[in-house]
Amino acid sequence: MAPLANPVRRQARSAAAPGGPAVPARTGPGGRAARRTKPRTLVVATVAWLLAALFLLPYAAMVLTALRPADELRDATYLPRHFAWSNFVNVWRDSTLGDNLKVTLLVAAGSTLLALLVALPAAYYTARIRYRGRKLFLLLVLVTQMFQPTSLLVGLYRQFYRLGMLNSVWTLIICNAAFNLAFAIWILTAYISSIPVELEEAAMIDGLGRLGALRRVVLPLAMPGVVTAVIFTFISAWNEFVMGLTLSTVPGSQPLTVGINSFVGNYTVQWNYLFAGSVLAIVPVVVLFAFIERQVVSGLTAGSVK
Repeated sequence: MAPLANPVRRQARSAAAPGGPAVPARTGPGGRAARRTKPRTLVVATVAWLLAALFLLPYAAMVLTALRPADELRDATYLPRHFAWSNFVNVWRDSTLGDNLKVTLLVAAGSTLLALLVALPAAYYTARIRYRGRKLFLLLVLVTQMFQPTSLLVGLYRQFYRLGMLNSVWTLIICNAAFNLAFAIWILTAYISSIPVELEEAAMIDGLGRLGALRRVVLPLAMPGVVTAVIFTFISAWNEFVMGLTLSTVPGSQPLTVGINSFVGNYTVQWNYLFAGSVLAIVPVVVLFAFIERQVVSGLTAGSVK
């Protein structure tokens, strides 16, 4: 008499056969399905966390230094013995950082708006109209991006000095918008080109004009590209230092990057106030970028897949 088959093997054979009963998945504690972590996934995750920690270490050191009292700045310890939260209050009260922050907000917002108002029509016309010299125009726009602001500072200073526009917020707005215009045109041209022109044609058949189709059809679809141009122009204007240092000499009219530099003296450096001001300077940009990260990534990958 043949021995009975192993019930486990018999269940596996019946599950492999067509129409056989399904084998229940293995469950771990709590009734959850057990998942095996692949070694490759574990290695990649470990390397990613190490790289993230490596990039975050300077920011952690900046925050800890901002919280150190003045008598502990030379201590060779990672953590301060006493946390001086008053450093943030003192740096705001005893300096012009409030005025500097206001100037930086006006310059970043104004230059972003001006660059967008100029770049959007130029990018739309370049993406939709096949005119003679189109490639030359895009090449010239790209060439302007290659110029460094420092190489043009002498000419810019003389020009704005003759116009009587030194120590003016409008001067910094115009300069920052001009130097970020090329990137805005390129990113918007790439994104608008990826939008099917048939959508605009259908809207114009329904009675909309060219501007109506641009406002109601193209702009909503191109919003990730617009957000990408906005965030990069805003960050570039927010972090700009050289033009603000050269074209603004009055402490109250200088941007935040120049105002923070005032804590670096000829013989001493107020490290706790310097890092406290740096923390206050990066918080708005980090918060803004965290809210629109997905749209920025979407805008940067525009046109990569056809």
